Amino acid sequence: MLNYTCAGLFSGGGGLDLGFEMAGFSHLYSSDWDKDCIATLQKNRPDWNVIHADVRSFCSPVNNVDVLLAGFPCQGFSLGGNRDESDERNSLFNEVVRIAKQSNARVVVIENVLNLRNMRNPKTGRLFITDIASAFRSAGYEVFSDFLRMSRYGVPQTRRRFLFVAFRERAPVGYSLPVGSGEQSARPFLNDLAHGLKLEIPNHAPIWNFPSQVHHATGDSFNSSDPIFPVRFSRTASDGNPLRSLDAPFPAVDTATIWGWAQGSIRVERVFVDRGKHAKFIRNRSATHKLWRITASRLRSFTDREYARLQTFPDSWAFEGLTKRSVHIQIGNAVPVEFAHRLAFNIKEALMALDSCSSFESDLGGPCQLSLNVA
Repeated sequence: MLNYTCAGLFSGGGGLDLGFEMAGFSHLYSSDWDKDCIATLQKNRPDWNVIHADVRSFCSPVNNVDVLLAGFPCQGFSLGGNRDESDERNSLFNEVVRIAKQSNARVVVIENVLNLRNMRNPKTGRLFITDIASAFRSAGYEVFSDFLRMSRYGVPQTRRRFLFVAFRERAPVGYSLPVGSGEQSARPFLNDLAHGLKLEIPNHAPIWNFPSQVHHATGDSFNSSDPIFPVRFSRTASDGNPLRSLDAPFPAVDTATIWGWAQGSIRVERVFVDRGKHAKFIRNRSATHKLWRITASRLRSFTDREYARLQTFPDSWAFEGLTKRSVHIQIGNAVPVEFAHRLAFNIKEALMALDSCSSFESDLGGPCQLSLNVA
């Protein structure tokens, strides 16, 4: 089998790069401008060529790469970010095109938030997805794009992402983006950590204590066999019930929402509150002054490892960062590793079809299994 190569721009916490490595791609380099992301990559893969650079002044250190990975920043498009059409980061796809041409990339992968599909570029008046596809077509690429729900690709969350896969000159006959299957529940990824098992892993130091102006841990006695439920602690003015189940895909992990656990005499209700005292929890000025309130014998927030499990990072992947917020952003902004793994196999099959002058016949041939060390 041919040995294909990959290189990463905007590598962040490493999800996309790691997934391609797991699928057998030879790693050429990863790059990012954030020092904490660089520290994470160097910590986990000291043999990788990790480059600290601003993409706007970056030049590829190699002239030929099979797959260029580029999940450029989503903050300008995301509901969790500033959602600003004029955010200068929205146009960084042009740097991806430049580097793709410079490195003779055979395939380019771009992943971003779903909202990318309905925002317009103020400079052109066209949808950003139109401008991105047009830029790659002008550079000689055939472009495929669609939005995908991660829970259909072995990822235990409802996260939806927009994906571009661009082939230099042409894709193999019959090519299609990865095809999803059944929904992945969260229980296999979180249940053991919720019950205090496997504590000796990176970024996991659970403490049953969650001080809050809204939620309340009573400290009352409870039975250790009482069920433990995942709960949303932030965005308490939301209409969505904060009590969730592990037997379904988890809500999308992002960098703004705080999740945790509740156990013992759990009660969830909406209560009227004083706006002055709770103003930071109420985003909509016209909203009824009600907040979701969770009461239970004990409460705790998710550890970074629990968030990383939902992003399907293996337990061996340790996140570095000067602050807890930095680690949370690396995890929340990452491409889920299992999705990246499946996408990598899809693209490898496409490259093999091109190199053998044959048609693309399958997108994977069965689900991948990552070594996640989960029950």
